[in-house]
Amino acid sequence: MIEPQEAWRRIAEQVTALEPVEMKLAELEGHVLAEEVVAEEDVPPFPASRVDGWAVLAEDDSTPRRVLPGAGTAGRVPVAQVSPGTAARVMTGAPLPAGADAVVMVEDSAEQEGWVRFSRPARPGDGVRPAGSDLAAGQVVLAAGTPLGPAEIGLLAAVGRTTVRVHPRPRVAIFSTGDELVEPGERPGPGQIRDSNRYALAAAVRRAGGEPLLLGIAPDDRAGQRALILHALEQADVLVTSGGVSMGSRDLIGPLLAELGTVHFDRVRQKPGKPFTFATVQAGFCFGLPGNPVSSLVAFELYVRPALRRMAGHRLLWRPEIEVCLRHPVTPDPVRVTFQRAVVEREGERQWVRTTGSQASSRLLSMAGADALLRLPAGPTLTAGTTVTAILINQPEDH
Repeated sequence: MIEPQEAWRRIAEQVTALEPVEMKLAELEGHVLAEEVVAEEDVPPFPASRVDGWAVLAEDDSTPRRVLPGAGTAGRVPVAQVSPGTAARVMTGAPLPAGADAVVMVEDSAEQEGWVRFSRPARPGDGVRPAGSDLAAGQVVLAAGTPLGPAEIGLLAAVGRTTVRVHPRPRVAIFSTGDELVEPGERPGPGQIRDSNRYALAAAVRRAGGEPLLLGIAPDDRAGQRALILHALEQADVLVTSGGVSMGSRDLIGPLLAELGTVHFDRVRQKPGKPFTFATVQAGFCFGLPGNPVSSLVAFELYVRPALRRMAGHRLLWRPEIEVCLRHPVTPDPVRVTFQRAVVEREGERQWVRTTGSQASSRLLSMAGADALLRLPAGPTLTAGTTVTAILINQPEDH
């Protein structure tokens, strides 16, 4: 049995970012950039008006000024040439006419019979967006490793990139094990329960940025589970299973992974989630999670989620952690690190935390509504007011 930090170290030794692929603009949201993007030209490529108004020569103090024929509009090259004593109408985004070096807002003007007066003087650069003021030719627009959201995709479009290289989302095959499991829509018979883990894990995979592939329920049959493992790794980058990793005679996942590949660990000194197997089989990564619903989701949050993010090219892998004060006593495990489900509440300058009731690893309700995992060192009961570490499981990764 190994410590949680050692478990992650062994995972991190094996897991790397997936090989980049070329993707189109419309497909990029949520992916991580795998190349540096450099602007090949100035943006904007010409001085443009930032407002609707009048293009003028700032040093000219003539009043009134003659209105030049034709209005400067976006998308058209201006024909007017501004000189002392003149002004040219210009719209937001339109190129600045030749000779002009400022734009007076229309709100600061009064036009009458071909002449215009201004209520304030113009200074050079007023109302003008200079060429290259947004992006200069040769400037790095986005660095490799940047997650792509709406703004980043807009920047790619602005510099003319229709495709870029990104890390693909990990494909994650999921199946549950156990003769006792039935589908959620079925009525359980004697000794049976509905399979909740597969659907909870699929949702967790999506939230982590992966693409889940649900492969059903594997009965407690060695040949069947072996075939399903191999089938899963033909289709996916990662295999996540629930159940079958403890010490019983029908816990087959661990022995099968050892037969097919290399098991890097199969026990972690933590609660919940002690029976947890990580293995590599061929080019795939296999996470054998516990069968208890809470154990399965906690192990996913602590180990599988950061592994999937690393595969997708993310550099921020870990949720925020804060120090909080216990509202009531809590009892950790005497020999293992304990991760208790909890809710954080702010009062004034202090952060307080309460657990979500019974912390039984079968009680999925303890995860519903929780926004934190309390990381409690092994030892005796902690009294109310004790400061502990809370992992904020609903917040985006920050380190």
